[in-house]
Amino acid sequence: MISGTKMPLFDHHEFDDHEEVVFCRDAESGLKAIIAVHNTNLGPALGGCRMWPYENEEEALTDVLRLSRGMTYKSALAGLPLGGGKSVIIGDSRQDKTEALFLAMGRFVETLGGRYIVAEDVGIKVADVQTMARVTDHVAGTPEKGSGDPSPATGFGVYVGIKAAVRHKLGLQDLRDVRIAVQGLGAVGRHLAGYLAADGAKLVVADIDQAAVDKAVIDFGAVAVSPDAIYEQEVEVFAPCALGAVVNDETLPQLRASVIAGSANNQLAEPCHGKALREAGILYAPDYVINAGGVINISYEGPDYEQSRAFAHVARIGETLDEIFHLAENRIVPTAEAADEIAEARFLRRGDDSPVAA
Repeated sequence: MISGTKMPLFDHHEFDDHEEVVFCRDAESGLKAIIAVHNTNLGPALGGCRMWPYENEEEALTDVLRLSRGMTYKSALAGLPLGGGKSVIIGDSRQDKTEALFLAMGRFVETLGGRYIVAEDVGIKVADVQTMARVTDHVAGTPEKGSGDPSPATGFGVYVGIKAAVRHKLGLQDLRDVRIAVQGLGAVGRHLAGYLAADGAKLVVADIDQAAVDKAVIDFGAVAVSPDAIYEQEVEVFAPCALGAVVNDETLPQLRASVIAGSANNQLAEPCHGKALREAGILYAPDYVINAGGVINISYEGPDYEQSRAFAHVARIGETLDEIFHLAENRIVPTAEAADEIAEARFLRRGDDSPVAA
């Protein structure tokens, strides 16, 4: 195994004083991966491992830097004793997975001595994390740890967050007949759609997986549209639940929703798009706040894990969003900026090396 790179890390536009970035290469298994530890002031860096066929290493580095930073802010706003980290494996999860690959990844996680705790993410299943657990104890979100798959908790948190955003923006106390466009029906999107349908919402769905779309139509009475058409739907809520950067210069003019609230990470392509949403009168629920249900659930794992206690904490996502929405209104700033301000007050350190009081 070797670790190292000639890539210009410190000058990278997404580098945010990350504490540690490890470039992982295992020739025997073919592993090419990056682990990024953003901040550990509040505790070890917890974050999922994503497997994606990135076009190049630069794209993978950009993703892992953004995702790890988001985990720091997510855990801080969720009130957890955890820092932020993330890892990415360069490869196609549909055809490149092997036991040797995940054992090699687990060994790299082990070299960090607990500073980084790995869990599942896009392209990675709980079973893959269980394979890593054969060579490292620094894993989370597996049945052996007690909490299991974090996707249901993430979906529940987004559902709670959507209710809070709809209440704040539209004055509605429930989601009956509220039109919601769900982009992406993977593990989290599927659970979210179930919660929304049970609450009486009218769903419009899109996914590149036609089977997932067909199932949502049958199970939830959803209306299916093409992935390209999901942005322009006449709905109250647009819920991005796939990959990031979906709010950008191209999609912004297409949006017809009053609220953007979904599980995808890094939904804003650039910070300026948060300001653009505010100017357009669209309420944005910052992604790292609304999608924190999974990490909250994982934080409760162990032999005494109780789902009811974990989900009660997840439900407080709505209260956190209310605080952010009101601060943004009072300061006349984008909601993402207000969320950052609250999070940074919790995890940044003063000169005496003590965390700033929340």
